Amino acid sequence: MTFIHFRSGNLRIIYILAVFISILLGLASRKYSYLLPQFLAENAGDAIWAMMVYFGFRFLLVKKSLNLSVLLIFLFSFGIEFSQMYQGNWINQLRGNIIGGLVLGRGFLTADLFRYTAGIILAAVLDKILRTFKVCN
Repeated sequence: MTFIHFRSGNLRIIYILAVFISILLGLASRKYSYLLPQFLAENAGDAIWAMMVYFGFRFLLVKKSLNLSVLLIFLFSFGIEFSQMYQGNWINQLRGNIIGGLVLGRGFLTADLFRYTAGIILAAVLDKILRTFKVCN
């Protein structure tokens, strides 16, 4: 068995691809939610959003430890969710357009914190698998 060791440049390419795949999957989970089982239709979008945030942070922090990255990802994701408790006019105008709504959300939901946690954990597991990818000879 051999191990493939990715250089940071290769990892950045993989992370940015994962960001774009996450965006596509997240948008698809919203647009085609009627095709998904109810549980996935209700939860997948937010979990995939958190995965996209994870891969984006890992792209930026490729040389930093996984633990530091995960901490920052949780702080960012939960910070975005808690910011939804604030409903000032200026931020609601930002949330009113498509990009602003997708990034900032619209209203606080405790359930979203669980969805983000699931997405971050899933992305971290995928990342860990990627980093220790085994190839059989």
